[in-house]
Amino acid sequence: MTMDFDIIIGFETHVELKTETKLFCDCLVAYNAPPNTHICPVCTGQPGALPVLNKRAVQFTVRAGLALNCVVNRRCRFARKNYFYPDLPKGYQISQYESPFCQNGYLEIPGDNGQPYAVGIKRVHLEEDAGKLVHPASTPEASGYSLVDYNRASVPLLEIVTDHERNPVRSVREARAYVEKLRQALQYIEISDCIIEKGQFRCDVNISLRPRGQATYGHRAEIKNMSSFRFIMDALEYEIQRQSDMLRSGGEVLQETRLFDEQKKVTLPMRSKEDAPDYRYFPDPDLLEIELDQQFIDKIRKKMPELPDQKVHRLIEEYDIPKSDVLVLTKDKNASDFFTACALVCEDRKRLSRWIIRELFALLKKASTAIEKCPVSPGDFSRLIDLVSRGEITDKMGRMILEEMFERGVGPDTVIEEKGLKPIHDLFALEEAVDAVLAENPEVVSKIKEGNKKPVDYLIGQVMKKTLGKAKPKDLGKLIQKKLLG
Repeated sequence: MTMDFDIIIGFETHVELKTETKLFCDCLVAYNAPPNTHICPVCTGQPGALPVLNKRAVQFTVRAGLALNCVVNRRCRFARKNYFYPDLPKGYQISQYESPFCQNGYLEIPGDNGQPYAVGIKRVHLEEDAGKLVHPASTPEASGYSLVDYNRASVPLLEIVTDHERNPVRSVREARAYVEKLRQALQYIEISDCIIEKGQFRCDVNISLRPRGQATYGHRAEIKNMSSFRFIMDALEYEIQRQSDMLRSGGEVLQETRLFDEQKKVTLPMRSKEDAPDYRYFPDPDLLEIELDQQFIDKIRKKMPELPDQKVHRLIEEYDIPKSDVLVLTKDKNASDFFTACALVCEDRKRLSRWIIRELFALLKKASTAIEKCPVSPGDFSRLIDLVSRGEITDKMGRMILEEMFERGVGPDTVIEEKGLKPIHDLFALEEAVDAVLAENPEVVSKIKEGNKKPVDYLIGQVMKKTLGKAKPKDLGKLIQKKLLG
């Protein structure tokens, strides 16, 4: 579809920072509060109200810059981005223009060729969020207006902009890898929860095509209004097809902002794309230029949390578990934290990783529960894995016990005691069960004695049923073969 075009994809990602208060005032950041209950003269732009910078937001911005391998600028300043919209109470947004906090970095992702690819990060800057428009229910009385909630106005917002000239994203596959890796990194450094449904992680996407080998860039379309990673990919697929068809037919791609229709899975024109001069940027006269002390930066660097790639390497080295398992476990920081808490006390780390991925994740998905809210504690989960690993309970029993633990929030020993699930270690009792099954299945016994060992599994299953799953299959296999084959 696009063999004769280079695809240039750029991202402008807005991330709401996890601070207690807003960027320039003491109002609390509260997502579920009633409308307009966390506002003040500063965040609503009242005359004479002066902004005061949130130091914690600056620390988080520097932390993001370090995680994205950026140069941290010692001298920075804020600018006013001027435009009118009902959710912008001051008539301008306090942002950054010439002197952002961080720039010229990169984020390494798996490229289309399977090799690591360093997506260029042009800048990481800090700005204030706007308010939120609320559209009343569609009734005759409410059809002519919208309401504005300013609780979100001036919430600290990090903008991360990729570099379209230095290692841009080059395909839909790389686009997904980039947004997933970026979100993962920001969660690991604990500056944002990045909950997409709450608007904490929002992406605008710029995309342009140019004939392969051409040096100049084509006109780009910026796509807005996408509420999930899947919709971002759908929008890119559509826009690549739209632009390539237009260029092949001799048409011209307009530089414009487009919206994504989630139902029809198409992009639609919204307005011509603004450039920096349209916003009339100028330095904010109410905020002084900021000079970051080197000790301030070094202190943040020293206390940087572990990054995803670092954690992948450490878990493989420390616990000797397969890389494929580690990549799944580290995709979500809370899942990797759960594994690490278990691994500190669990004896069988390989079985531990498999059971988290296959068994625990399945229960969490079925219950629509995040792992940080898992009713099974790391200590109880580790105890269960060790019981299975030592052969004190079978895998089948372990899965049944785990379901009870998950449903009731109790430990494995409680479930084993209540349900009488302690395994049979008495050799005489096992031999009785095996002898009974052999007597009930003479035709199967004959086949085994003739040299066909496949029916042994069937007999093991029958003994397991008779013992209610309390026997160890490995021990049963040895006992059956010993009785029949000597």
